[in-house]
Amino acid sequence: MAADTPPKAPHVPVLLRPLLEAVAPVRGTWVDGTFGAGGYARGLLEAGAERVIGIDRDPLAHQMAEAWVAEYPGLDLVQANFADMDDHVTGADGVVLDLGVSSMQLDRAERGFSFQKDGPLDMRMEQAGESAADLVKRLDETTLANVLYTYGEERASRRIAKAIVKARAEEPIETTARLSSIVEACLPRPKPGQSHPATRSFQALRIAVNDEYGALWRGLMAAERALKPGGWLAVVTFHSVEDRMVKRFMQARAGRLGSVSRHAPEQEQDAARFVLITRKAVGPDDEELAQNPRSRSARLRVAQRTEAAAGDIGADIISMPQLRGKS
Repeated sequence: MAADTPPKAPHVPVLLRPLLEAVAPVRGTWVDGTFGAGGYARGLLEAGAERVIGIDRDPLAHQMAEAWVAEYPGLDLVQANFADMDDHVTGADGVVLDLGVSSMQLDRAERGFSFQKDGPLDMRMEQAGESAADLVKRLDETTLANVLYTYGEERASRRIAKAIVKARAEEPIETTARLSSIVEACLPRPKPGQSHPATRSFQALRIAVNDEYGALWRGLMAAERALKPGGWLAVVTFHSVEDRMVKRFMQARAGRLGSVSRHAPEQEQDAARFVLITRKAVGPDDEELAQNPRSRSARLRVAQRTEAAAGDIGADIISMPQLRGKS
């Protein structure tokens, strides 16, 4: 392949095969709400979708797609947040969401998503607004610890937050390498097979910078509005908090959430907006793990839209705390 020729498929879409099997036969109009490098969009079109609307808020995704998008006449791209997908499509036959950071973002040091590549501490998917460096500079120690614990499930969050505040008093924390070294110094050396010590802290800051949990709640509700009766909602997550959020949403909208307390009075259930297709989350099989080690933490959940009209988010679904702020 020539040096100036972009790769046909920069990354392998995770859990594509079980996803396509769950929603077969694929047809009509689909929304790929997290377009990225276009792996799911291509897979859907090749499986039989007549049209795919690829949505991504990262300008880089659209720049990279220019090299090959003409090969897929049924693909339309929209630069937007998937939380607003119903502004761009209604009556969709399916919606696919692949949550978290993409390979193309992780692999570019200048985007600041990865502790494995030194670069500016950025992490902004839209390449606009408050960066991770801004967040690390602005948040007080308590709030910073809350971010690390809530969004990264980091048990050493207080220790790490204290070290960050101490380090930033000496010199601004502006690079991924410096932040990574601060976090590493707070934690034991990982054993073989364990993740890098900075994994959870970087995840937490990325989620906070991009309001990923807020976008997820709004995006799931937007998908409910965008789908036609019988339409499919397929969501791939990569960590336990996201998976619990998707599970809770699907159970609630399928009328299967149940009471939070056996002593609470029974509440009248709204009409189910979804039917659960995957009763349990689907993970990668041995073949996929061998081909794509990054898939090891991936989980797929699928639900199907009913005839019931879309509704507002209810008290049975509680949003995660919003920790973004004005700089």
